[in-house]
Amino acid sequence: SLPLRVHGSSCAVIVGSMLSLNSIKLGETCADKFTLEHLANLQTVTKALRDEQFRFSVEVNVLGRLSALLSKLSDEIQLCSEGDQEQQSAPLCLQLTAECFRAQRNACVQCPRNQSVLRDQGCIQVSLGILEKLLKLASGTSDYLLDALRCGIQFLGNIAVGNQLCKADIWDRGFPHIFLDLLELPDEKAVAYTCMVLHTCLDEDKTDRLRTEPRQMKVALKVTELCRTLPDVDWTVLIVTQHFFRSAELIEKMYAEMNDQERLTLLELILAQLGEGKDDSLIPLRTAQFLSSCFQHSCRAVLSYSCVSSDDDQKALAVIRLLDILCEMTSDQKTFMAVQDHPGLLQTTVDLLKEVHLLGKASKNVFSAAQEFSTFTRPGDASAHPALSFKAHLIRLIGNLCHGHTANQDQVRELDGIALILDNCNVDSNNPFISQWAVFAIRIILEHNLENQKLVQGLRMQGVADDSVLREMGFRVEERDGSLLLRPLKKEEEPTER
Repeated sequence: SLPLRVHGSSCAVIVGSMLSLNSIKLGETCADKFTLEHLANLQTVTKALRDEQFRFSVEVNVLGRLSALLSKLSDEIQLCSEGDQEQQSAPLCLQLTAECFRAQRNACVQCPRNQSVLRDQGCIQVSLGILEKLLKLASGTSDYLLDALRCGIQFLGNIAVGNQLCKADIWDRGFPHIFLDLLELPDEKAVAYTCMVLHTCLDEDKTDRLRTEPRQMKVALKVTELCRTLPDVDWTVLIVTQHFFRSAELIEKMYAEMNDQERLTLLELILAQLGEGKDDSLIPLRTAQFLSSCFQHSCRAVLSYSCVSSDDDQKALAVIRLLDILCEMTSDQKTFMAVQDHPGLLQTTVDLLKEVHLLGKASKNVFSAAQEFSTFTRPGDASAHPALSFKAHLIRLIGNLCHGHTANQDQVRELDGIALILDNCNVDSNNPFISQWAVFAIRIILEHNLENQKLVQGLRMQGVADDSVLREMGFRVEERDGSLLLRPLKKEEEPTER
């Protein structure tokens, strides 16, 4: 419910006067011709209903008069939409409509009795009808019209809070057609209030049914799109994370119907949810398995990043987000550890690491090892290349998939993955912390696995790797009796400035 309260002595005056008048003036607002005096009387009722004591004790006939007024205003708006109403009377009609919605909105705040009374008087059906008519009016962006729309949506939100019968009425009479039109409004507040009503009315059954009918699916897709286009509206994110994520079937259907940009938005929301680190994840295992399959099917799209002109390739970006998600899901989150057994996932990851590693050696590109720390950018920075740290995250995922899993440890050995990971232990500015992830993965792959340990013991040292970074820092690596020693550079060996 929206926070509506009046402070100070004026509240007591309003309540006293309203009780003594017994709302006689409210009845007069149902006269044949509306005036500004009617609007002022209605505003008095709205203010009085902000007071909790008056709200809880308001007579049913007062609410009845509000309902009757709303019905009359519905007829007036119909005349406006048909062009039969005088042009100068339309603004007052819209102002009265907004004020009537405000009064009913206030009446419902934390008051189940008033919610039920207004429902029984047919206010939900009338309100949805008015919203539908307002959406069709030609003056679609006037302040009075937007005000009436906003207040009408707020009323539906307040009457639905904690009231299952009201939620059912709103859903049965207004979903999806009216909600779809409201979500398309060029007004952020109206869209936010609409999402508030959606969030309030949704439950597990309604969420699951979104995937069964095309127009309902359009609502789900629109809400997800609004997460990107209206980032300041929290209700959209709450709908996706608290309702949509619970249904693996819905997420799969949405993902199949989304374009690349919409998929990226959904994947960003999933990653953010996982980043909260809650043990009781709302995301089911089936979704993790589905995303694993998506990664397997589309992972080669990331290879386009070996071309300089493909920085904004959204298919490749989706692969990177999928990898980030799988790394989070397999980082000791018990809900998702069954992903370790997902068919083909480990082999796909090792094979992809081989491909990007070879691409990086074949020519200079984002997959090549680099030591350009003077221009270093952190992953996630606006100026950072999207594929920054991609190889490091592939190694991280391999390590996660092998944690406490002997069969996967063996498979990495059989795929020649151990030597591959060891070959990525060098410092690399394109993959910050890759050496640490490589050491971490090797430790996990060798843990309690004698065959893998024997393989590593049998590896022969083939000399010193590229030590140019160490030389820039004033050191050199010296090989002596099978060991490597770190020594300061001699004066004649120091790099000269150009």
